[in-house]
Amino acid sequence: MSWILNPDGEAPKPPVDDDLVQDPSDPNRKVTKKAANQPFLAYAKYREKLEQEHQAWLQRKHERDEKLARGEEVGPQEDDPTAEQEVGLLGLLKFIVYLILFVVIAGKFFTGSFLWEYEGKWARLKTYWPNSGRLFSETYLATFDGSDLTKPLYLAVDGDVFDVSSNRRTYGPGGPYHHMAGVDAARSFGTGCFATHRTYDLRGLSDDELRGVEHWKKFFSEHKTYEKVGKVLHPPIDPLSPIPKHCDPKKEQTDHPTAGGADPVSHSKSSSEKSIHEEL
Repeated sequence: MSWILNPDGEAPKPPVDDDLVQDPSDPNRKVTKKAANQPFLAYAKYREKLEQEHQAWLQRKHERDEKLARGEEVGPQEDDPTAEQEVGLLGLLKFIVYLILFVVIAGKFFTGSFLWEYEGKWARLKTYWPNSGRLFSETYLATFDGSDLTKPLYLAVDGDVFDVSSNRRTYGPGGPYHHMAGVDAARSFGTGCFATHRTYDLRGLSDDELRGVEHWKKFFSEHKTYEKVGKVLHPPIDPLSPIPKHCDPKKEQTDHPTAGGADPVSHSKSSSEKSIHEEL
């Protein structure tokens, strides 16, 4: 390709000595100062400067050691200015803080939310500073059914009491699920019998129904506007007392004397369960 750049056929002129410098990697070779070599030449100068500083530090250290040997008073030992600093715990913490700041700012820039539109339980302070809450009796819990507008609105699921005051339209007086307020209706969350199973009695429920109770208990505890405020104390259930019957006679099992043969998945497809899913 040289004949294209030089059609007259003249040989390229050798570089002038003023344009040549010592090759940092080979003392017997010289290289030009062209732009492609500048990063390597700059690094070589940097290393040379570090070496000079290190030698000067060694000289000062040697002089200090000689003064110590003569019994003269000297100052504190000087650290090597060219020594590589270890990251350490403080450096690691700084890196984590900078990384978190970068992620938060990027979330605000791309999504308009510092948390990338995440609204789960880990975004709420109460997750990290949980409130043990108070203990409620059944009578005292009933006073928080929404009838008194000066009080918050509570409901309970399997012993845990949750503040649902942010949704008075649903759980307050006149709401479709007001019958769940002020009471522990844990059984209804497993069977779907929200009107008739207003009890904490979980005897006889199937594994699927028990999982349904746990699902709703977890749902209320992780909801972005509901908050756990305590626990309700229930009297022990008489094992000889009858188990509540299912609201749907077809769900009754003739070979099992329990009220819980229903599948919460099928209940979720019913109108009442579907509406509570949409509301919650």
